[in-house]
Amino acid sequence: MSRSLKIFGKRFVLRLFAVLFLILLLPAAGPVFADPAEVPHEYRIAPVPFTQANIPSGFWKSRIDTAREETIPFSFKKCEENGRVRNFMRAAGTLEGKFEGICCWDDSDVYKVLEGASFLLAIQEDPKLDAYMDDIIAKIAAAQETDGYLYTMRTIYQNAETKDGQVAPPGGLERWSNTGGHELYCLGHLYEAAYAHHLATGKRNLLDIALKSADFICETFGDGKSQNWPPGHQEVEMGLVKLYRLTGEKKYLDLAKHFLDLRGRTEGRTYAPYGPYSQDHKPVVEQDEAVGHAVRACYMYSGIADVAALTGDKAYKEAILRIWKNVVEKKLYVTGGVGARRRGESFGDAYELPNDAAYCETCAQIAAVYWAHRMFLDSGKAEYCDVMEKIMYNALISGISLDGKSFFYPNPLEIPNGDHKRSPWFGCSCCPSNLCRFMPSVSGYLYAVEGDTVYVNLYSNSSVTLDAKVSGQPAKVTLEQKTNYPWDGKIAVSAKTAGRYTLKFRIPAWVRGEAVADGSKLYSFVDPQLPKWTVSVNGTPVDTAKLEDGYLTITRDWKDGDAVDLDVPMTIQRVIADERIAADRGKVALQRGPIVFCVEQQDVNTKSLYSLRLDDSAKISEKWEPELLGGVMTLTGTACEYYMAPTKNDPKTMQVTQRPVSFRAIPYYAWAHREARQMAVWLNREESAVQPLTFLRSIETRGSEGTKHLDLMGDGGVPTDKTRFFPGMHWWPKLGTAEWAEYHFPETMEVEKVRIFWFDDRGFGHCRVPESWRLLYLDAEGKWQPVEGPSGFGTEYFIFNETTFKPVKTKGLRVEMQSQKGWAGGIYEWDVE
Repeated sequence: MSRSLKIFGKRFVLRLFAVLFLILLLPAAGPVFADPAEVPHEYRIAPVPFTQANIPSGFWKSRIDTAREETIPFSFKKCEENGRVRNFMRAAGTLEGKFEGICCWDDSDVYKVLEGASFLLAIQEDPKLDAYMDDIIAKIAAAQETDGYLYTMRTIYQNAETKDGQVAPPGGLERWSNTGGHELYCLGHLYEAAYAHHLATGKRNLLDIALKSADFICETFGDGKSQNWPPGHQEVEMGLVKLYRLTGEKKYLDLAKHFLDLRGRTEGRTYAPYGPYSQDHKPVVEQDEAVGHAVRACYMYSGIADVAALTGDKAYKEAILRIWKNVVEKKLYVTGGVGARRRGESFGDAYELPNDAAYCETCAQIAAVYWAHRMFLDSGKAEYCDVMEKIMYNALISGISLDGKSFFYPNPLEIPNGDHKRSPWFGCSCCPSNLCRFMPSVSGYLYAVEGDTVYVNLYSNSSVTLDAKVSGQPAKVTLEQKTNYPWDGKIAVSAKTAGRYTLKFRIPAWVRGEAVADGSKLYSFVDPQLPKWTVSVNGTPVDTAKLEDGYLTITRDWKDGDAVDLDVPMTIQRVIADERIAADRGKVALQRGPIVFCVEQQDVNTKSLYSLRLDDSAKISEKWEPELLGGVMTLTGTACEYYMAPTKNDPKTMQVTQRPVSFRAIPYYAWAHREARQMAVWLNREESAVQPLTFLRSIETRGSEGTKHLDLMGDGGVPTDKTRFFPGMHWWPKLGTAEWAEYHFPETMEVEKVRIFWFDDRGFGHCRVPESWRLLYLDAEGKWQPVEGPSGFGTEYFIFNETTFKPVKTKGLRVEMQSQKGWAGGIYEWDVE
């Protein structure tokens, strides 16, 4: 389907009709206020639709353009190539074959990409994209069963004449038999996509599918009905709320609340609770800690916030506030990331925030933005936007490459061995498709309105025309914002509407001396001195002494052209963590403005980032590098490298030695765009945290062509558990080849024994112990000679293979090995005595 690659126009042309019939429209991420039924309760503050806020240039503009030109066409193409679109055709009976894919939630990927494409249609005319989407929607409509049921995996299986070779849906043949699964989850994404598509185009083709489905589940689920259990994976709650806002049908809101009310309860349910993994361990009004699968959790917390706002349920609001505090005070990464554990893709215990094992699934970061935005809409407090900004500039966009065509599923804060790269797609592709719907919606987070008050929440080049009260009367307020944020803290806002109203400017937490947000001491700045920030109107300074919930408030009779100049200096901050975060003790992170930085090994001359220490007194400078990683601000300085070296009096005795090394730090979001090597957000601050280089790791090493991770050969690390993968130096994918590795000593050393622990990743990869090997030394003439009298050249698995030989004085050793036929070789550890 070639046109899926060329379905977008080149310039933004706002579709004004898309906003004429809307009161308020939110991006995919947030609740949308299009209330034909004039619901009795709502959020205190209304977001400004992304269709009304245009980003003409700058940081976010380039990412929106990338989504339009690359990510969404690429994702549509992948949905076709990997069978996600064909599954709808098979469910409709128009194509034979079994379900394609490995995940029972694959339908949702199509829905999410459709949602993102709908946002693009709302801000840019594109007949080709519109027609292509209609074609996919027609396939979805054909796959829907007559009563409204829609889930391709089960329908394909049900309709198959023979079940042999078919992909059986979880739980078996019967509908709703896998309660912890994704039938309802997929429908939630369908409803959100249908909502966005209808508002963007005015069409009902996808909306009618969604309403037919929603009516069906309203008939199916509830007290006294055939099914009465909450979704295993939350999402449908937010989708039902959007359908309620669009149609005014209260049954959709009632079912969303019913699903939430069922969690943690046993009475009246047709199936037992799922436990903490799915946040089903307590009633939601009794929950006070973020637990379980992080994406499910943040989707649920967003749904609770929606239902609380639309019903006025105070118990819901109190519960969601307790859980929020638990996260920002005990479970949030310095990048804004959430979801520490790989196992269960879940939140960990309080202060359980490992760096190398950090999971921080990209979907969880998107869901956390949804949640944070809702918390702001209900409170008007900047602390929620502070966290939202931290996530968006760091943990979230780390999940997508700069070219928009490769993705991270997890987003760790530390890579010990340089094996982490973005992937062009996944068998479980929830993260790429979620990014499709998030990136085009960013402008919807910039502004919000409450009566005569306009909130400026995020800073970006933008223009906006919004509905507010001016001099007590409904009117349109137009603002223009110019800035080079997040690289520069100078922000110029021009008011284009005359009259009396209020502008509230969020003063970021990092300007107010908070490393996270008000009330959270999880992280703090080493230097508590606050940068001096200023605000002026038409050149006249404004008193900055008093802030209201993190906002500077300016109320005046504005004139067309009045200029507000806000200057929030972006100083380089050293960040330290609460001592209860074990992984960060004795360490420091670097931040400038909202951007958290990291160091990649290629930007410092060391074999291990763990051997470095950054002293508090070390000067750090900033530099704009337009040719690096799409244009980034970098931080440079000098760290101290610790390594083991022989003492002068006894070469066999080692001592810790130090040397200065220059380093460069880049924005965390931009890591892994070059050679895959070590990366760290947290650098050693105290000597107790430093891991000095072993002598063998500090010296020069060489290897035959294609050698991977040569610097691991003498790092002292060997596996202790055969059931877990352990990294090492290797020559994969070279199979059955002769290879070599060398140590080169800085001074002549006497050597009489070596021990080698061969890299063998059986059960995980294609490396095995070698077929044979030998040891050579460098003679006085610089030639390699075999050692004399070797005790043997062992090739045993999972142990050190030791060989002794006639002592030699040499400046180098060389291992030559022959890999087994059909296998690669490698070395975990090579010790020398």
